[in-house]
Amino acid sequence: MQRISARSLAALATIGTLVLTGCGTESGDPEAEAVSVSAGRTIRAQKFMQLTQVHGETGMTLLEGPTFGKDGGLFVVDVTAPEGKPKVMRVDVRKKTSRAVHTDGRGAYTSAQFSPYDGRLYLSDFAHGEVVSLAPGGGDKRTFFSGEVDGAQMNPDDIAFDQEGNLYVSDSRGLSEGEAHGRVVRISRDGAKATVLAKELAAPNGVSFDADHRGLWFSELTENRISYLRLDAKGKVTSRHTAIRVDGGIAQTDSIAVDADGNLYQGLHGRAAMAVYDRYGERLATVELPARTEGLESATNVAITPGGTKAYMTVSGPAGGYLYSFDALAKGIRQSNGG
Repeated sequence: MQRISARSLAALATIGTLVLTGCGTESGDPEAEAVSVSAGRTIRAQKFMQLTQVHGETGMTLLEGPTFGKDGGLFVVDVTAPEGKPKVMRVDVRKKTSRAVHTDGRGAYTSAQFSPYDGRLYLSDFAHGEVVSLAPGGGDKRTFFSGEVDGAQMNPDDIAFDQEGNLYVSDSRGLSEGEAHGRVVRISRDGAKATVLAKELAAPNGVSFDADHRGLWFSELTENRISYLRLDAKGKVTSRHTAIRVDGGIAQTDSIAVDADGNLYQGLHGRAAMAVYDRYGERLATVELPARTEGLESATNVAITPGGTKAYMTVSGPAGGYLYSFDALAKGIRQSNGG
């Protein structure tokens, strides 16, 4: 077993805070979770395959950012993977096999998306305030964006692309202090310009365009709410409002994906389930794991097969990191890849 470096330990300490407070696997009483408010119908997800076990070096595993590549592979990140273990994996959903795509001794990657502009795989590094990219099959790591935005370092959590390849980031700055310093940031497709679209947010996490690319949904973890930013053709904000208040009990809002009908799939931290809403905020369904499933405590994100309705949800906890599958309410589009 490789020894973990001091730098990696520092990064994982940061991620430990992230896991405990936002995008993680720690939770409270399972019986309390079971009585969280649910509305609409129940969609029962089924175990598809196990991808990871709890890492001895970090004491946890946390799957995130499922996204389909053009080759049909499903790419998944493990936020807390130590050096030498796969930080990015490619899953063959037909064969139920997976292989390592990328590892390094530094990154703590919390999301993944393919750019419509250059076709590369982009990863947000929460611990180091960077966005990096890889060749579609892994390798050729490049730094896309690093440094301060309006005088403050980012903690980039989730990412989404517009149709021209500009990147939109949920910046969870202030998460560890419990302060509303978070932002939504737009980065030009060449990585040269970063613009704050919304600020003073309570640990923004999920971010996704709506089905028509007219606006941006984003969730705030410590307020359990989803807001909507209306954007013009140049990516400037024309309006903003709170759209949905998620009645999650002890569970908190994590990542967001959107299907072809505009429905929102809201991941939950602290409960292995997803809440599904229509674009007007009506709770349509709750995606649940089979009864008596143990050791899985967060359903962070989901990817819906492009042009199909088969959905793959990333679920993690003391039992390990898994993919669970279910039938989505509508077909998958670019926004159905959980960024």
